Amino acid sequence: MIRWTSRASTQTCDGLTRRDFLHAGALGALGLTMGHLSALRAMGAVKKDHDERSCIMIFNLGAPSQIDLFDPKPDAAAEIRGPFKPISTKSKDIQLTELLPLHAKIADKFSLVRSCNHTAAAVHDTGHQMMQTGRLFAAGINTPHVGCAMQYLKGSRNELPAHVLVPEPMGNTGGSMPHGQDAGFLGKGFDPFVLGADPSKKDFKVPDLLPPGYIGEARANRRQKMRDIVDGTVRDFESSENAALMDANFATAFKLMSSTKARDAFDLSKEPTKVRERYGMNRFGQSCLLSRRLVEAGVRFVTINTFLTVFNEITWDIHGSSPFTSIQGMKEAVAPMYDQGYSALIEDLSDRGMLANTMVCNLAEFGRTPRINPAGGRDHWPACWTMYFAGGGVQGGRVVGKSDEIGGYPAERPVTPSEIVATIYHSLGIDLETVLPGPQGRPFTVVDSGTKPIMELF
Repeated sequence: MIRWTSRASTQTCDGLTRRDFLHAGALGALGLTMGHLSALRAMGAVKKDHDERSCIMIFNLGAPSQIDLFDPKPDAAAEIRGPFKPISTKSKDIQLTELLPLHAKIADKFSLVRSCNHTAAAVHDTGHQMMQTGRLFAAGINTPHVGCAMQYLKGSRNELPAHVLVPEPMGNTGGSMPHGQDAGFLGKGFDPFVLGADPSKKDFKVPDLLPPGYIGEARANRRQKMRDIVDGTVRDFESSENAALMDANFATAFKLMSSTKARDAFDLSKEPTKVRERYGMNRFGQSCLLSRRLVEAGVRFVTINTFLTVFNEITWDIHGSSPFTSIQGMKEAVAPMYDQGYSALIEDLSDRGMLANTMVCNLAEFGRTPRINPAGGRDHWPACWTMYFAGGGVQGGRVVGKSDEIGGYPAERPVTPSEIVATIYHSLGIDLETVLPGPQGRPFTVVDSGTKPIMELF
């Protein structure tokens, strides 16, 4: 078991002292070192041949219908199978519906998991927590997003943040609970760098990359104070009153502001118009393109929120009546946008030779009810749904698990949220028994001890 506990007052089993840990942690929060990566390598917690891997997590907020997209049931009754026909794909083992024709052309590059399930409440927020951290929050303890844990364990590279969230954090989804998109008990210093803008807009600029002339005097002064801290010694930093109060994400933003590499990575105007149009000139498509640019530049982890809320906009949340989406709205607006953006990303990564070292995982908080409701939609259903993976060591064209004849329950190989998160850690080369320093000195393994990744994918 790998232990990184900042609260110990003696040497750890690997010879590191508390000051060693604080020293590394302070630098890592400022993005100035590789964090704990060297020590993790030495202890065998990180597989060296996986060091260069990155991850793009596409989170399908609202939850796509497994039956209408990834797991068609053509022999079921009409109120179950829905209005969409199944189509063949480039993989002999994968059948999709007609809503995903571009997915069908690249089905040899991704693999489906059709037996995901959980038993928590069928509300969006609980699913968001479990699918992004591996755990349901309890007793006031918020566990970290997998990308934030990756930032803590591996640090940044190439003058870029380790974890970027695009385009914005999740908003209201009805539960008023944390969504699991921050660093939780690891602290604000390991929160993701949030894009905070729509990359499809003509005037798109990253707010925290704007030069000082475009920001207020107070903000500029605050950034200058941060530079003073950064330019000081580690000893000065550790003794500074600012150390306990500073916003480490702000420090990262200050560092990024002066980085040419960062500016270039976030600059979509450098992409040919043809490439931008291939992804789709919409928020999701351009978020996918930006994610490719960020990973290419050195970002370790990118989280894309397909949507930001489930209310009063077209999303995957197809209850069928206002303020939610209908099945027809999914067909006409959501699925085409999503199909285009995802297929462009996978093809682009593949063409550039990046897919082998970039895991792309498509997650959601749950599935949809097998039976269409009276409003012509489908409701929340955590008992069975589909997720999928590409790249990062995953063998494409496979199907793991199987749902029953109505797509309502796993019939073979049930898969839990913790196994999904474990699979991401496995791809990125993190030992699943690695321990993070939790609140009140309580150690947490990155996933529940004993959880295994979905090895059928590799």
